[in-house]
Amino acid sequence: MNLLAHLFLARHHAEDVQLGNFSADHVGSRRAVAAYGAGFRAGVELHQRIDAFTDDHPEVHKTKARLREAGFGKYAPVIADVLYDHLLARDFGRYSPTESLAAFSQRMYRLLTRRAPDLPPGVQQFLPYMVRHDWLANYAHLWGFERSLAGVARRASAGEGIGGAAQEFKRHEAAYVADFEAFWPELEGRVKG
Repeated sequence: MNLLAHLFLARHHAEDVQLGNFSADHVGSRRAVAAYGAGFRAGVELHQRIDAFTDDHPEVHKTKARLREAGFGKYAPVIADVLYDHLLARDFGRYSPTESLAAFSQRMYRLLTRRAPDLPPGVQQFLPYMVRHDWLANYAHLWGFERSLAGVARRASAGEGIGGAAQEFKRHEAAYVADFEAFWPELEGRVKG
């Protein structure tokens, strides 16, 4: 799962847990994690549980296999993460009937900006760009999905080929949506449980 999903899944937890869950991929070693407070560490653990459940889920396996068959190889898991954020954002009202995507995004930006000094340096670097360009709300648009993939391609050795994932999604949208819709309620149930 990617940025939006991790923030959304931690929304009912304490701020420190939300920060740890959001930042987990940027903290580093276990020793680095140990330097943070208990709430932040609990957030890192929540992130790891979410990722483990996601990586083992049969519907996610279907999504990744379809992406691999389409030629995305080792980048299939990364594309799946971004795709699932797109699908969560696109149908946000279905999963969050009491708060719009725009309101949720702005609330998260305020939290992250206010607590920026408590975040790992890597997160502090991209956070202003994330807020300025409204990454969370823009996931709802196909162009936001494409832009996010372009960012991944710039940071990885994926090159421009990864950008074709948006066309792959459009060709087989019903199958990808079915995978996500079968997976997401189980993940939410696991996080709440």
